[in-house]
Amino acid sequence: MQIGHIFPNFRVWRKILPKITTFSTKKRKHFARVGISFFRNRRRLMPKDTSYTAKTPDSTGQIQYDADENAVWRDLVAQQMPKVQRLMARPYLDGLARLDMPRDRVPQCTDISARLRELTGWQVDPVPALIPFGQFFSMLAAKTFPAASFIRRREHFDYIEEPDIFHEIFGHTPLLTDPRFARFSQAIGRAGLAAAPADYSWLIRLYWFTIEFGLTRENGALKALGSGLASSPTELPWSVSGDPEYRPFDVIDILRTPYRIDIHQPLYFVLDDLDALFAAAERDLLADIRTARSLGLHAPKYPPKTARAR
Repeated sequence: MQIGHIFPNFRVWRKILPKITTFSTKKRKHFARVGISFFRNRRRLMPKDTSYTAKTPDSTGQIQYDADENAVWRDLVAQQMPKVQRLMARPYLDGLARLDMPRDRVPQCTDISARLRELTGWQVDPVPALIPFGQFFSMLAAKTFPAASFIRRREHFDYIEEPDIFHEIFGHTPLLTDPRFARFSQAIGRAGLAAAPADYSWLIRLYWFTIEFGLTRENGALKALGSGLASSPTELPWSVSGDPEYRPFDVIDILRTPYRIDIHQPLYFVLDDLDALFAAAERDLLADIRTARSLGLHAPKYPPKTARAR
């Protein structure tokens, strides 16, 4: 068995590890703890009842998708494309055009990576559906986007709790063609490398309410920006319908706002000026987390999650 089968992200860790030698002793020890935590906790962080497994690339980096899987991609794109053209913001649409991804089959991560490297120096690496925060941040810091490699089945066509390849490629990669959004994502990763594990859940909220579920305004109209909206047949129109609560973009407010991953968001943060997001990449985000902690979390806007019937 090859080491890549045991540790699917070994290539990413091999790329990152040489950089650790330039860190202080304290940072080297922290980074090691993050890596050890990843290997110990990865299975625990996967949904206990998930029926999906990661697809493993072959020796050339290609993933084999069968006809049914390619048909699901084709039909998802056909359903979603009219909605994104109408409701998504211009930076996403411009990125989608730059990638010119296939509509009739699942794109290969190697092909998307080749185009991203030309534009922003980023790449996409296949991973399990859910990975711990520490691994997520370390990959972003290395300009590598972790992409779940499987695609949803027909019974989960309109909603799947785990991120799949449609969410990752169709939802996320268009913004990574824009150097400004790419720098913001890398800044989140670098802040995560410097953060203590107890701060991960605070920091990830800034990514969640912007790159995943952010909104902006174009010519006075609400437009969706986030990848979780671009890839969702039902939440995309909901997010700009006027029914959710909207708040102006504010880093501290965002860090204090809890969320659930398995429902339509009851609250969205709106960027009136995208430069406010890009400026956030230059902030001392760890100091912002300390401020948010001192103020405490806001009360949740959503009902408590109930256990699934088995």
